[in-house]
Amino acid sequence: MFSSITSGAVHGIRSYLIQVEVDASKGLPCFQMVGLLGNEVREARERVKVALKNAGLPLPPMCINVSLSPADMHKGGALFDLPVAVGILTALEYLPENSAEDTVIIGELGLNGEVKPVKGVLPIVREAEKQRIKRCILPKDNAAEGAVVQNVEIIGVSDITEVLAYLREEEGRRRELISPTKIDVQSLLARKQCDSRPDFADVNGQEGVKRAAEIAAAGFHHLLIVGPPGAGKTMIAKRIPTILPPMSLEESMEVSEIYSISGLLAHEDALITNRPFVAPHHTITRQALAGGGKVPAPGMITLAHRGVLFLDELPEFKRETIDILRQPLEDRHIQLARSGGSYLYPADFMMVGAMNPCPCGYYPDMQKCSCTPYEVHRYLERISGPILDRIDICVEASALKLSELTDTGGQESSEQIRARILKARRIQQKRFEGTKLRFNTDMGVEEIRKYCALGLAEERLMEQFFRKMNLTARGYHRILKVARTIADLAGAKNIGEAHLTEALCYRVSEHRFK
Repeated sequence: MFSSITSGAVHGIRSYLIQVEVDASKGLPCFQMVGLLGNEVREARERVKVALKNAGLPLPPMCINVSLSPADMHKGGALFDLPVAVGILTALEYLPENSAEDTVIIGELGLNGEVKPVKGVLPIVREAEKQRIKRCILPKDNAAEGAVVQNVEIIGVSDITEVLAYLREEEGRRRELISPTKIDVQSLLARKQCDSRPDFADVNGQEGVKRAAEIAAAGFHHLLIVGPPGAGKTMIAKRIPTILPPMSLEESMEVSEIYSISGLLAHEDALITNRPFVAPHHTITRQALAGGGKVPAPGMITLAHRGVLFLDELPEFKRETIDILRQPLEDRHIQLARSGGSYLYPADFMMVGAMNPCPCGYYPDMQKCSCTPYEVHRYLERISGPILDRIDICVEASALKLSELTDTGGQESSEQIRARILKARRIQQKRFEGTKLRFNTDMGVEEIRKYCALGLAEERLMEQFFRKMNLTARGYHRILKVARTIADLAGAKNIGEAHLTEALCYRVSEHRFK
């Protein structure tokens, strides 16, 4: 007998529905699986046989053929075990022919019949919703993750016998057997951030750096902090996610899908509601940063999507590794070409870099600095000009004085800074209403002309500094975008000279890096 079960798969970061077709017939006993399968999928044959035997349903000596279609798409992972088992039992008439109709089934089987959690559940369930599938049967540990998709009934199961009992039951009585998993998505988004997260109230001094971080967060601009060891660069960078505007439901879904595919979405967290903070070590490889593999797994820059990518000790990264960021910093995505095809991954992140001014860290304090001019030059040269040109805000963190460290005066908390940022964010929302733009940093040339128009005095100021700082066209536009954010924070309708002057002060200048 023939049966067809609907399952799902992830290819790169895109999800697809898969048809698991099973034919059981008399003949020489065999169990064959076809359909461009990865090693994990081929091994499903042994897991399914033993799991069914231990569940009291040993396979009879028949010719069993399983095909996973479309056949031209590579299939990996262990999520096909459960649909293959259900397909075989349907073909052998242990289950009614239409028992799994309009249902997506995914899950890994243990040898004892246990249904184990798998990666990539959320994007598969979202694809099922698009295809108007009524129900998804998932591992119990993945049920909450799938339940954030509101228009699909999610059935969480713990073993193969539960699945069989559910599918054998009549449609109207199934809810009595296993209740669908429900999640209140709006309450997840509205929940407050954990009190244990770092707070700007812990940071003494460095008012200039805090101001730069506030501007960067308000407009989602890239930020570079330069200063000696112990000045608080990393401390401030780690607190930037606490002042960023909250994610929308769509942004939260995007990020959660990426983490689900990567196997990084904790079972107790149905949805990621806080912006990611990704801080790779400087020894990271190019493949780990961009995404690697025959079918590339998401790299660090994709895991930082909609959040912060923090590169501490920026010059210590290999230059060719940092240069991978050229395209993502500009286009907000990364395109990876492999022998099996071309893959486009999202990479809309805010880059925050921290670095010392020289190898020993104390330049230009010659009483402490032991570096020669050549060593300083070589150290700063590790960061290429095109990368520096893509950084919107560069700020210097000076060594803290004892009076600043011992100051017990109340420092502004993340909540207070965030309140100002949210006001600026609302201005940007109103400005970009009806477009795909979210922050000032997203503006293209046309939007800059429309929303960053300058008066005569401001135009003269920009003309003067364009020649003096030897700006590129990209640098010119980035200064205007930062000035627009500064004006938004001040509640100003138009960009003024004060806003432009502050934005120019944050521009990466040649004398800092040459």
